[in-house]
Amino acid sequence: MSNRLGSQTISFSRQPRLLSSYTLVGPLEGKGPHALDFDEILPDDVLGQKTPEKAERLMLEMAIEKTLRQRNTKVEDVSFLLAGDLLNQITSSTFAGSTYPIPFLGIYGACSTFAQGIGLAAALLQGDFAQQVLVGTASHYQTAERQYRYPIELNVQHIASNQHTVTGAGAALLGFGEEGPQISFATFGAIVDMGLKDAQDMGSAMAPAASSTLKAHLVDTGRTLEDYDMVLTGDLGKQGRKMLRLLLEKEGFSGLERLQDGGSQIYSERQKAGAGGSGAACIAVMTLGYGLNRLKSAKAKRILVVATGALLSPLTVLQGESIPCVAHAIAIEA
Repeated sequence: MSNRLGSQTISFSRQPRLLSSYTLVGPLEGKGPHALDFDEILPDDVLGQKTPEKAERLMLEMAIEKTLRQRNTKVEDVSFLLAGDLLNQITSSTFAGSTYPIPFLGIYGACSTFAQGIGLAAALLQGDFAQQVLVGTASHYQTAERQYRYPIELNVQHIASNQHTVTGAGAALLGFGEEGPQISFATFGAIVDMGLKDAQDMGSAMAPAASSTLKAHLVDTGRTLEDYDMVLTGDLGKQGRKMLRLLLEKEGFSGLERLQDGGSQIYSERQKAGAGGSGAACIAVMTLGYGLNRLKSAKAKRILVVATGALLSPLTVLQGESIPCVAHAIAIEA
């Protein structure tokens, strides 16, 4: 299998590219240190909708529409739509997908959904099963709070290790062309479950999955951390970022100064967002905003995105189960 490297990585020799993309974020994210990296900052997080779930769906539709509009791409020219979110039965994505006559592939990887979608889209293109593929995801602070913790009306106080779900959406159109960053590798992670059960500290639970996939990517491709100008994880948050660094230091890795984390960076310290950002939209907007802007400005030539997901559910938490985690890595090159 010429496109398979090692045990977990796919190599894309046909050079599928990110042809266009769009990011939009809520008002809080728009006040953070990466505000200028995002295409649109929403005036509010309700958008005239009756529920935050409807607002989340609308954000995803807006990101998809504006991604298509950038290249004047017709809906009928898109082979597949891959989308997912955090809500039960990925309802934001399925309702958004119902507005487009495109074959829909709903995916779920929690906060790693975006990287999973990019990898699968590139595989469809590499295998000549598609000419253009749309990938999208969204999340909303209020919808995630209601599903995974408590309705925000209860004003339940969070602890320091809690992460703040990013309100936002990101979409990307992948295909073939002469311009746009190339997707060179995708390393799909295996489930890693270290037995951690604290749903208030998902960063620590996800760090071993990030370490596992990162090491698999380097082994499969023969690369080192120094081969990348930036390794952007997400969304480990402050606690998970610290844990990942400790795990890699313990194994003698060099080049750790290249590690950055989307969840740790999307909010500033003064915004008091706990351990940082999380949510399906976090790594999507940080990759398509911050990451691609680094490539466009020639501040980076090659970045590796390692997106993590905590695959818990409200029910498994109540039943005392541990938190299975996964990470998927995508290499993007100018």
